[in-house]
Amino acid sequence: MTTSKTCLNYINGQWLPAKSGATLESRNPADWRQLVATFPRSEAADVDAAVEAARNAYCKWRLVPAPSRAGYIYRVAELLIQHKEELAQLMSREMGKPIAEARGDVQEGIDCALYYAGEGRRLFGQTTPSEMPNKFAMTVRIPIGVCALITPWNFPVAIPCWKALPALVCGNTIILKPAGDTSACASFLIQIFHDAGFPEGVVNLVHGFGSEVGKALTEHPDIDLVSFTGSSQTGAEIGATCGRTHKRVCLELGGKNAQIVMDDADLELALEGAVWGAFGTTGQRCTATSRLLLHRDIKDKFTSMFVERTAKLRLGAGIDPNTNVGPLVNVAQLQRVSGYLEVAHFEKAKVLIGGKIANMGDLKYGFFFEPTILDNVTPDMRVAREEIFGPVVSLIEVNSFEEAIKILNDTPYGLSSSIYTRDVNRAFQAMRDIEAGITYINGPTIGAEVHLPFGGVKQTGNGHREAGTAALDVFSEWKSVYVDFSGRLQRAQIDNH
Repeated sequence: MTTSKTCLNYINGQWLPAKSGATLESRNPADWRQLVATFPRSEAADVDAAVEAARNAYCKWRLVPAPSRAGYIYRVAELLIQHKEELAQLMSREMGKPIAEARGDVQEGIDCALYYAGEGRRLFGQTTPSEMPNKFAMTVRIPIGVCALITPWNFPVAIPCWKALPALVCGNTIILKPAGDTSACASFLIQIFHDAGFPEGVVNLVHGFGSEVGKALTEHPDIDLVSFTGSSQTGAEIGATCGRTHKRVCLELGGKNAQIVMDDADLELALEGAVWGAFGTTGQRCTATSRLLLHRDIKDKFTSMFVERTAKLRLGAGIDPNTNVGPLVNVAQLQRVSGYLEVAHFEKAKVLIGGKIANMGDLKYGFFFEPTILDNVTPDMRVAREEIFGPVVSLIEVNSFEEAIKILNDTPYGLSSSIYTRDVNRAFQAMRDIEAGITYINGPTIGAEVHLPFGGVKQTGNGHREAGTAALDVFSEWKSVYVDFSGRLQRAQIDNH
């Protein structure tokens, strides 16, 4: 049996226990008997130490030229490449993701590091003509300060990299507060940052509960920005606190994503997208396909195909290369998904396949739930409106393209969306009319790339975007600079008109 790890906080370049000495456990969701790691149960005093270290380091780090800051990030990329398999194996054990997906998660971190290292030689501002003679005008990016990064467990390398790397290349210092379910992955990642040689205090890690560490970070007067990925309910609370304390805040929250399959779609292609979108990462993605909007002319045929393919999916430990669908991350998530099946039964949805906790044989010590398809779902049902975050997808029949767009948009969220059609006119109408931050044409609702903006509309976030150059707008401030070389006072609009 693989030995467990002892994880520590990382503050000012040192690995430290919580000041209280208290610890928590991270266990393998495929077999809860296996302890993966212990990690500190930190409190406000630990947060204070990390913030002080980050604040002190910021004074020097912001003055390091951006291309030099990028050099550290290139080293992160090199180390992630070197340790890709080891980190993927750990991730699969700690949060249950199938090993191929875990490798993809680490690869996303690598791609992110290479991308933002390149931004170190750009970080473009603008030059623009002044309306006054002998006057020069330009804009530049400047860092914000100390950034608190609060990340979830479902992408324990990719999402911290999405946040940390643009923050660092812009000249900020960071404090990562990872999910407890992936504390070992977070410690491994921060060890890579340590080995990349970042100066003391630039990168910090504080483990613990969100209600304790996350709350302390959000409320701390010396935190300048909070970047949070998680539930819309928690995001609303963080947004309210940051608004009250005048912090910058970036929120990436929930989704209730839909894939439309029109009557002219390539059904085999749409089937591949539906299976991957609904059951990849056991449905534990904010971009997961939780609704399938099926045109009435193909609904019966496609449903039969979908059920047949779903029946062939293999549940098991993520570390097993033959596994298609791993466990849910913890018992709370298992109970949440199971609870939504009770809601489905109450609402008279029909379970076509799955719908139960899987606890036989090798699965009995894990948090497994059968891949589940619900039929006879109407748009007003809770299972069609609320984020389940598990391997459950609802089938909704539509009579037309226009009805499909209307139902897709009729949700509090607006993260990802998808339509399968051979009609180019419908495709462009969908791109225009779907209310979502991401739209895929003839592709599933999952599969974001690091150089494009990531985020959504409505209750999916607060208008910011992660990834791509859009993330630079989160982690930097714009400064307008005027250089008057006329040798006299010029009063802009007063003297110029």
